Amino acid sequence: MEDAHVLQLKNRKFSDLYLCFCGYAQCLPLHSFGPAVRPNYILHYIIKGKGRFTVGNEEYRLRGGQGFLIEPEVLTFYEADKEDPWTYVWIGFSGERAGEHLRDLGLGSGHPVYQCSSGEKLEKIVQTMLENKNYTVANEYLLEGLLYQFFSVLAENIEIGEGRREKDDNLYIRKAVEYIQNHYSYPVQVGEIADYVGINRSYLCTLFKEHLHLSPKEYLTSFRITRAAQLLEITELSIESVAMSCGYQDALGFSKIFKARMGVTPSAYRKKNEERQLTF
Repeated sequence: MEDAHVLQLKNRKFSDLYLCFCGYAQCLPLHSFGPAVRPNYILHYIIKGKGRFTVGNEEYRLRGGQGFLIEPEVLTFYEADKEDPWTYVWIGFSGERAGEHLRDLGLGSGHPVYQCSSGEKLEKIVQTMLENKNYTVANEYLLEGLLYQFFSVLAENIEIGEGRREKDDNLYIRKAVEYIQNHYSYPVQVGEIADYVGINRSYLCTLFKEHLHLSPKEYLTSFRITRAAQLLEITELSIESVAMSCGYQDALGFSKIFKARMGVTPSAYRKKNEERQLTF
């Protein structure tokens, strides 16, 4: 990822709806995130370019002017296009009434994709958020107001459900992904996943290659490394503890796999993330 700017908030004055983080990124070709689950709601808006967003077993091909919603603890994956990678802004938020506010917009389970003709306004709101990174009482209220302004712009211009959707209702895939999501922290073997699903290993591999373009082992590894990256970003756990939490008994082996996937060691990834974060 290049030209990325992130604001991470730690203070919590509000409860109904509050900003957790926001950012802007111009992605490199095929830059991806996931498969992973996130603890907060996240709304992405694509300024330009193209990419794909997968939630559960549904895949959406999206472009500039469109956006997508990530819900808490829901498995998702997204990837920039190889030829025309997207540039987007995002806001992460939570709160007791966050789901209700999203439903007001028509977004939620079954409706994660939208269009908005006021992209310049949304981009400007996020840029203003990023510019007001210093902690003051005034900025705390300003950021809360900007979050509601983001929702206001969407409410006025949003269109739900556009985007080419590719749906796969394969029960075996759903059950396998569910098993990985619930057991990735243990030393899971592909044979165990196949046994849980109720098919042989060879057929499971065929289904994964056909529908997810990865082998079950590759999918499991990708899920683990993405979760490890999240832990490195939001916790102070040791590298050994992160490895154990993601199903790796050997910290050295984990570090080698992490570097092969992410391009840097876990410790270097954490340091790089800390340097690029603007903590509020």
